[in-house]
Amino acid sequence: YPLCALAVSDERPVFNAEYMGAINRAQESGIVVIDEIDKIAMNSSFNNHYKTGKGEGVQKELLSIIEGTTVQTNHGVCKTDHVLFIGTGSFHNSKPSDLLPELQGRLPIRVELEKLSEEDFKHILNFTKNNLIQQNAALFETEGVDVVFDEDAIEEIARISFVLNKTVENIGARRLRSVVAKVTEDLSFEAPDCQDKRIVVDKDLVMKKCEKLIHQIDFSKYVL
Repeated sequence: YPLCALAVSDERPVFNAEYMGAINRAQESGIVVIDEIDKIAMNSSFNNHYKTGKGEGVQKELLSIIEGTTVQTNHGVCKTDHVLFIGTGSFHNSKPSDLLPELQGRLPIRVELEKLSEEDFKHILNFTKNNLIQQNAALFETEGVDVVFDEDAIEEIARISFVLNKTVENIGARRLRSVVAKVTEDLSFEAPDCQDKRIVVDKDLVMKKCEKLIHQIDFSKYVL
C-alpha cells in the first residue's frame, strides 16, 4: 500500500475500522486452543497438590467463556458465542470424564491421537525444519567443533526415545530432547578443548551414553 501522511484526527477512524474488522473476524471465525486442560481435571495428580476445588473453579470460569460471553478488550467488545474452542491434554493421570459434565457437554467431540512410533521419531529428527540434530550441530559450531550425527545414530536415538516413552512415561516428541541432551552431555563440556575437530556421533556412542537411561522403568504404575 502507498504511504501517506495523515493527521491524528484523520487516522483514528482508520485504526478503529481495522480494530472492528479484527474483532468481527475473531468473533465469527476465531479458534482458541486450551492446552493442558487435563491438569484441571478433578482426579489429576497435578490438581491434587493444590487446594481442593481449585481445578473445579478454573473449569467453571472456562465454562462461562466457552458457553458464550462478552469479553472486554482494549479495542472493543468481543463475543465468544461462535468461537471454536479446542481443549488438549495428555490425560495420563485423569480422564476426560473427570472434567465437569457441563464442560464435557461444551466439548462434545473427542479425538485420541496415536502414539508416536519409531518411524515418527526418525522423521522428526531428519525432516522437520530446525530439528534437534541441526540445532546441536549449530550449537557446537559456535565452539568451533564440527559434530555430525550419522544415520545409525539417529535411528538409535529414535529407537531409545520410543522405548522410553513406552516403558517410563509417554511425553511425546519431547522425549527426543532428553535423549539427545544425554548423548551430547559430555561433548558440551569438552567442546572448548575440541576446537577445529570433527566429531562423529555413531550408534555405539548413543548406546553407551544411554545405557543406564534405557533401563529406567516407572514402577509406580504397578503399585496399588
